[in-house]
Amino acid sequence: MNKKRCAWCNMKNPSYIKYHDCEWCVQNRDDKYLYEMLILESFQAGLSWECVLNKREAFRLAYDNFDIDKVCSYGDEKICELLGNTDIIRNRLKIKASINNSIVFKEIAKEFGSFYDYLRSFAGKNIIYETGKTTNGLSDTVSADLQKRGMKFVGSTIIYSYLQATGFIYSHDKDCFLYKN
Repeated sequence: MNKKRCAWCNMKNPSYIKYHDCEWCVQNRDDKYLYEMLILESFQAGLSWECVLNKREAFRLAYDNFDIDKVCSYGDEKICELLGNTDIIRNRLKIKASINNSIVFKEIAKEFGSFYDYLRSFAGKNIIYETGKTTNGLSDTVSADLQKRGMKFVGSTIIYSYLQATGFIYSHDKDCFLYKN
């Protein structure tokens, strides 16, 4: 029997179905995962999440399995390599931002003990249950703080999507088999 899923889930894409069913809106406290998702979400700006998700494994290879210390040290040679990699999204501004955002991510994690604790400092202990939105007060606040700290490609819509992806906001459609309120 076919399970009913959120309307955005492309039922012809097995990796998208798996992402929807097993990952999206599932709370994850692991900073390595939170870091990977933040970098991937920043590449989504102006594109679909499905496009980014389809390139996720290529991003993992290109970005040294999201080893934050390695990414923080990327220089011009690595930027040129990434710009030449046809398997990832090759946007110079996003690539440079991903390196800069990695440095800021590390600084935040050091300041708060973890990036998860940083996010919790805004979100509190409760999960937000809502559907049909692309921004909210939480995403506005986190986005503004990340931008103040120097991150790029972290507007409120990207951060809202990130907070959904990492389980701070739970947004499965009412028709979806994973819906809760």
